[in-house]
Amino acid sequence: MAVIKSKKFVIRPYKKGDEILLQRNINDKAVCKYTLRIPYPYTIKEAKDWISRCIKSKNGKNKKEIHFAIDVNGEVIGGMGFIKIEKHKAEIGYWLGKKYWNRGIMTEAVKLMVNFGFKKLKLVRIYAQIFSKNRRSARVLEKNGFRFEGLLRKEIYKNNKLSDAILYAKIK
Repeated sequence: MAVIKSKKFVIRPYKKGDEILLQRNINDKAVCKYTLRIPYPYTIKEAKDWISRCIKSKNGKNKKEIHFAIDVNGEVIGGMGFIKIEKHKAEIGYWLGKKYWNRGIMTEAVKLMVNFGFKKLKLVRIYAQIFSKNRRSARVLEKNGFRFEGLLRKEIYKNNKLSDAILYAKIK
């Protein structure tokens, strides 16, 4: 599996030993608020289950999803990946620990991941569904050339609430 390097961080596969730092950086209401699949609180058991799942999927043959850790000096500070991978398209998702916000890390990480998707996975369409109120994520996508494609009313069900989603996409 690929390792993608930048000057600020490394995007790499999850590995055994990442559980504690994963849980520490992801277990924050502000981080989980606008993520589709990350619960709050996020327990160490969930971190262990996630790492195990990522390791198993990395070794599997059926690649419907691929997940990476964002690593700074050996610490998992965020995560990203592709889900719903089909022949020509995939959905991108990501999160970043709050103490690393506003440093340009996610904007650069999305750029590197999109390049990986287009070049290595041979995708021609990468899309993201985000909470309609998540302006930070919208800005990250817009800075990376993603275009607004539409509003999906009552699309997201999280914490017993329905929310609207915004669909963004980038075409190769």
